[in-house]
Formats: sequence, C-alpha cells, structure tokens
Amino acid sequence: MNDQRAGRPVVAGVDGSDSALRAVRWAAREAARRRAPLRLVAAVPSAIPAHQFAYSGAGPDPRQVLLRQARAQLAHAVQAAVEAAPGSAPTQDVVDGYPIPRLVEESRSAQLIAVGNRGLGGVTGLLVGSVAFALAAQGACPVVVARGRADAAGGPVIIGVDGSRVSEAALAFAFDAAALRGAPLLAVHVWWDLLLEPVTLPSLDWDAIAERERAGLAERLAGWGEKYPHVAVERLVARDHPA
Repeated sequence: MNDQRAGRPVVAGVDGSDSALRAVRWAAREAARRRAPLRLVAAVPSAIPAHQFAYSGAGPDPRQVLLRQARAQLAHAVQAAVEAAPGSAPTQDVVDGYPIPRLVEESRSAQLIAVGNRGLGGVTGLLVGSVAFALAAQGACPVVVARGRADAAGGPVIIGVDGSRVSEAALAFAFDAAALRGAPLLAVHVWWDLLLEPVTLPSLDWDAIAERERAGLAERLAGWGEKYPHVAVERLVARDHPA
C-alpha cells in the first residue's frame, strides 16, 4: 500500500438518496479492496433558516428533525455497506455544517472520497449535483462520483490523458485502481485544436499530427508502465472533442 494513504479512510457522503447509497456501496467495496477503514458522513448545518420549514417557534426544532433523519440515513447506509462488503465495520458521523465545506474538510484526511451524482434536493438534500462538482474541484484527495452500473466488474479502468499536472495525478490513481482490481487500463487521448483557422485545415498533415499525439501519449505512459508492469495497457488516440 502507498505509505501516503496508509491508515487513511475511504469516506462516503450520506444523504438518504439512492445515489448516495450507490456511493456507499462503491466505497465499501473499495475500502475492502484497499484494506482501509470506511467512514460514512452526513452533514447537518447548525443554523437552519426558519422559513425553510415555515417554523414559527412551535413544534419540534428543525435541526433536531434533521439530526434524527441523518442518524436514520446513516444506519441505513451502514447496512448497505455491510451487505456490499461483508465483514466491513464502517464508522459513522453526523458532522456540523453544510456538505461542501465539510466534505472538503473530510477529504484532507481521507485517501478517497465517494459521493452520489445527485441528491435529494432542498434543505434536506445533502448531496446535490452541485456538491459533487464542487468537491471534485476542491477536494484534497481523489473524488469518485458513483453512478452507472453496479455490475461492471471485469471491465477496464479508463483514463483520459491530456498531459496536464492534474492528468498526471489522474494517471497515478488510474494505474493504482487497475492494479488493485487486476484490471486492464485503457488510456484515452482525444485531441482537437479549436484554435486552428478553418482555412488552414485542408493543408494540415493529419497523419503526422496523429503520430505526434500517439508518441506523446506513449511518452506520458512510459514511466507508469514501468511502475505497474503487471497492468495491461491499451491506448486510444482520436481526433475528436474530449467529452
């Protein structure tokens, strides 16, 4: 195991949504694979505007209602985690605050953090799509947005490579993920220079450009292939838009 991540937990955000539970199950399996602790977190802010609940001062305190909901959601998430990874013993915590800053804070001591791609919405929705985007931009550790099929075992790990510093960090994560799974890695480099003047396009040597892009991808992968010799790597270079 990488010394920098030893002892650090895999964290999953919980809000009671199906999307968050998908992230919990993914995180449970990943924590087991990494032999890492699993930590489940739900965020409840201490100050909740009264108008959000049409609260007049009578009846139950809105924050206490949310705290009870969060604890129930965490209990459900723990059950889902244990079903996904039998033998796991996740810790759970209701943290004080709004989801984005609290999950960013969690990422500073985690080796990996997983969230759903969309939450419940509204004041009780702790993991809406904007949270996933914000966490991906601000997180201090790799961020996984869980979505799609749950039965994807055996498929390749796919990594987009563009030569940037962030891309290099993604390569490190992708090779590690492929090695942990015994899975092949598909490295994709997709290029299209939007700065080219349309009038110059017919005169360009596209074969030479494509060869240069293939060579660039091979160069960026070379060091990683030496570090992970047992990971089978395939390459795909295409002239297209990255998304």
